[in-house]
Amino acid sequence: MTQPLIIALPKGRIFDELQPILKKVGIEPEADFFDESSRKLQFETNQPDISFIRVRSFDVATFVAFGAAQIGVVGSDVLEEFNYTDLYAPLDLGIGKCRLSIAEPIDLAQADDPARWTHIRVATKYPNLTHAHFAARGVQAECIKLSGAMELAPKLGLAERIVDLVSSGATLKANGLVEVAVLMQVSSRLIVNRNAFKTSTGRIPELIERIKGAIS
Repeated sequence: MTQPLIIALPKGRIFDELQPILKKVGIEPEADFFDESSRKLQFETNQPDISFIRVRSFDVATFVAFGAAQIGVVGSDVLEEFNYTDLYAPLDLGIGKCRLSIAEPIDLAQADDPARWTHIRVATKYPNLTHAHFAARGVQAECIKLSGAMELAPKLGLAERIVDLVSSGATLKANGLVEVAVLMQVSSRLIVNRNAFKTSTGRIPELIERIKGAIS
């Protein structure tokens, strides 16, 4: 009997932008998937051999890398942070676009020059990516890992600067912060477990081609 494909999808904005692509390839989840009050984590689709799991964006890469799910959708920021060797990312879906930036209080930014930094202390949920970025530039980055509410760190004295995703910049502005440097541009990628891809009977490559056709 053929094992069903499990596709790991992130909660929130990325899935909203992903829906039209999934519809084009003919995959639609059960109604509970869209019910935010639902406690379910795995959902059937209109395809009997495909199911979805709905998890945090950072966990998508882990589920796929360790083979608990065969396919997933995740931001390039998460791929860079974890750098799992067991992941294959064949497609840039062109959705979920934003940037990973460093931000600081407006008052500090007025007299600050990022080119002159030698040591910085930042709050971020991307310690690996942040360390690597600044190490390549000869800057020692002391990273305090937070899972959210990054914008509070400068206000409460935890760290003068933050590294976080930025889209419109409205959240930064509301908290008295401003972007001073961009670490990377971010978009969502289709990811596949390498072993699952190699051992697939053709279903995974076929699905990749269908998705590729839907975004072209």
